Amino acid sequence: MYSGATVFSQVMAQITRYEFDKVVEKYQGNYKVKTFSSWDQFLSMSFAQLSYRRSLRDIEACLNAQPRKLYHMGIRGNVARTNLARANENRDWRIYSDLAQQLIIRARKLYRDDSDFTLDLENTVYALDSTTIDLCLTLFPWAQFRKYKSAVKLHTLLDLRGSIPTFIDITSGAIHDVNVLDMLIPEAGSFYIMDKGYIDYERLYQLNKANSFFVTRAKSNLSYRRLYSQPIDKQTGLRSDQVIRLTGPKSSLRLP
Repeated sequence: MYSGATVFSQVMAQITRYEFDKVVEKYQGNYKVKTFSSWDQFLSMSFAQLSYRRSLRDIEACLNAQPRKLYHMGIRGNVARTNLARANENRDWRIYSDLAQQLIIRARKLYRDDSDFTLDLENTVYALDSTTIDLCLTLFPWAQFRKYKSAVKLHTLLDLRGSIPTFIDITSGAIHDVNVLDMLIPEAGSFYIMDKGYIDYERLYQLNKANSFFVTRAKSNLSYRRLYSQPIDKQTGLRSDQVIRLTGPKSSLRLP
């Protein structure tokens, strides 16, 4: 029977230490560090996520309950609440951002043909949406969302081939969803599916200029005129296929 330390080591073996160390060196993550390296921090916080630890004190108590197993888990440093707090506060977050992007690239290759939804599409299909996470106003005053509460928004761009996130950004809850379009780097030939909260014609036009496509719902006040209709097979569930031209102020974009 496998012990928890063995299972954890097998999971973490998917992370190439050489690639991790290259990212750490890039951002000087171990500069003047003697007892608790970036790798120790990463393993400790990964353990916390996998085992649902709720606080730094909880992480410290759980890992130090059987200190002999820390070596087999790959942890060499002193797992103390102060070390964890100091590392989480001072280490460059870009270390883990770059690592995540490397893992996403690997995962996308593995799950490229895993979704029936995209089997007939050669192009990449993304879904863009946000989730609001309520927070305590006393603890998070910088994220004030309403008069008596705080919140953050988790903006996620999901690759529907395998349901893998390729872009994540956390903002205060007061930031409108449409602003995230300014952060995206459009991928030519890809489809972006989003709800009508992302309708901003100037921003959507940038997707069009990048030779990418977007799918969204029209707002009730959409001002347009139909140019022509395409033949459709209504048995597929499609109601209509029309090419329109926006007729609002400064509108010149043709939309299918």
